[in-house]
Amino acid sequence: MLGFLQNWLPVNASEHGPALDQMTALVHWLMAILFIGWSLYFVYVLFRFRASANPRASYEGSTSHASQYVEIGVAVFEVVILVFFAIPAWAAWVTPPADPDSAIEVRVIAEQFAWNVHYPGPDGIYGRADISLITPTNPIGLDRTDPYAFDDVTTVNQLHLPVDRAVTILLSSKDVIHSFALPQMRVKQDTIPGLMIPIHFRPVMVTPEENRLPACNADKTCWEIACAQLCGLGHFRMKGFYTIHEADAFDAWMAEQVAAVMPEQPAADAVDEAADDAEAETADGEHGEEH
Repeated sequence: MLGFLQNWLPVNASEHGPALDQMTALVHWLMAILFIGWSLYFVYVLFRFRASANPRASYEGSTSHASQYVEIGVAVFEVVILVFFAIPAWAAWVTPPADPDSAIEVRVIAEQFAWNVHYPGPDGIYGRADISLITPTNPIGLDRTDPYAFDDVTTVNQLHLPVDRAVTILLSSKDVIHSFALPQMRVKQDTIPGLMIPIHFRPVMVTPEENRLPACNADKTCWEIACAQLCGLGHFRMKGFYTIHEADAFDAWMAEQVAAVMPEQPAADAVDEAADDAEAETADGEHGEEH
């Protein structure tokens, strides 16, 4: 069944994907058995209780308990799938990485109708964001005067991640409920206003060249960030693109993005200076309180 379904499923490029695909195959087996069984029963009923063979109506009804046994069997099968497959897969998916320091963390802020991506930069600390600073060119309201925001990288509808590394994405929404879906990663999670929802996965496959921008545009084979929840009249155009890189290629891309927001000085120096300034301000404040 799984081999049959893979003719239509997107390529599986995440560590947890095989478990989900196997569960999908089991559910399809159940549905196939029920479909065939009930179809045969329907044909039998049409023949067995045809008008010519039953000129007078029977008011006793069926005295067989076969249907109850079938219903119990289906319920048991569903419980097995839920308890032994679905719940363990869900628990593994929502459990943070064993070594959170090695994971890459990214914020994704949904809005009508775009995905805003926020990387913390080399210092690993997100800069302050303020709703009053939101503009068409600053959709998340990032405060570039904050010491920790100098090296932050933001993109719109573009998500870049390294392969073979744990990923934590913090999902939130500026307006309505959206649904963040990465089909090849077997990831789908609603984004809800007022909540920041973490999702965890590990890419195990680099995006093939034919599935990367701009080559993928011609054949519509791009790895897309889809919105799987109807979120307004412009829902059809709420899609982004994501690329899984080799580690070196991702580091090079990130260095290029950091250099673009910090052209005056090397990224590492600027981050160190920003951190030193923040620590100095904190120390001055503490000394002031003591005096």
